[in-house]
Amino acid sequence: MSRLAQTAGLTDVQQEILSTVRDFVDKEIIPVATQLEHRDEYPTDIVEGLKELGLFGLMIPEEYGGLGESLLTYALCVEEIARGWMSVSGIINTHFIVAYMLKQHGTQEQKDTFLPRMALGEVRGAFSMSEPALGSDVSAISSKGVKVDGGTSRSSGAESGGEYVLDGQKMWLTNGGTSTLVAVLCRSDEGHPEGTAPHKSMTTFLVEKEPGFGEVRPGLTIPGKIDKMGYKGVDTTELIMDGLRIPANRVLGGTTGRGFYQMMDGVEVGRVNVAARGCGVAQRAFELGVSYAQQRETFGKPIAQHQAIQFKLAEMATKVEAAHAMMVNAARKKDSGERNDLEAGMAKYLASEYCKEVVEDAFRIHGGYGFSKEYEIERLYREAPMLLIGEGTAEIQKMIIGRRLLEEYRFQG
Repeated sequence: MSRLAQTAGLTDVQQEILSTVRDFVDKEIIPVATQLEHRDEYPTDIVEGLKELGLFGLMIPEEYGGLGESLLTYALCVEEIARGWMSVSGIINTHFIVAYMLKQHGTQEQKDTFLPRMALGEVRGAFSMSEPALGSDVSAISSKGVKVDGGTSRSSGAESGGEYVLDGQKMWLTNGGTSTLVAVLCRSDEGHPEGTAPHKSMTTFLVEKEPGFGEVRPGLTIPGKIDKMGYKGVDTTELIMDGLRIPANRVLGGTTGRGFYQMMDGVEVGRVNVAARGCGVAQRAFELGVSYAQQRETFGKPIAQHQAIQFKLAEMATKVEAAHAMMVNAARKKDSGERNDLEAGMAKYLASEYCKEVVEDAFRIHGGYGFSKEYEIERLYREAPMLLIGEGTAEIQKMIIGRRLLEEYRFQG
């Protein structure tokens, strides 16, 4: 175990879980990650291993077959997994956000139907907010869900008290092909008078589908994987709804107009997850940099003995330590039941920026070899930029942080 990024106050159970995950990462992920990434190949064997470890149910309550662990435990596991290969952490993160939203906001029937199978990894989750033209402006979504009364649901075959017809195009759907349950945010004006604020007329729909690409159920198409610079292996897709019929009992929580708040609650914990990913990638970059610096010689001695390189290593290690501390603080704040959007935004912003800087310094330490696909740092150099935009850009994080600070430090004049 390294000296950096340690977490004080963990229980014996948490330490055992982390030790198991770390061992899995070292033996099953790191040796094959770069090869799979270069082929853009889905890590089927790794995912099966994660199922056996119970990680798909890590935060799902024990009553539904999960491990009932905290956000902190989950974030520390994500940190370890991202240290091995960030794409794998993305596979479980979107699944976890949907499970979290179900646990916090779902009806009892929705929890009973999905959470036990999600804990086993039999149902795999994805969530969808973004659209091709709106970026981070969630309030501007144009996908719509329109209520139609009566009838029998195509998907359930049972009377459902009406259905919703969904139309629209979604973008940047992680796990779009491999998932079987997608939480989709749509505008639903039904029951909301004209002039209602946009964020108060949105609904989250639970869409069940078959895995794969093409038309995966009537009215729902997953066109194919988006070719990306990094973050390969995991499938990132579009989602096209054209007359997609969803039974009314698949409105998350059973009430329309709550979708924006439900999604923001999920994204809040998702930002802790992205911070954890940044911490993990930065740790791995530091490990690669400090190892290479002790093996590579110039001017008759290892480059680690040159002051210029020692300065880089010192800066890298300090950033790894600082990002980890902020991520842990944000997770613990959420676990305590307190509002953590300020801490999550700070952790996500700092960890992603520091990750980019630590990876670049490790890249520089490798010299020309950092540009070679034979070296792992080349992969990390392409992966780190995704963290700057995932779960809200750095600029969005700074807006959130600034607004919350003004709330906390309101001028009393």
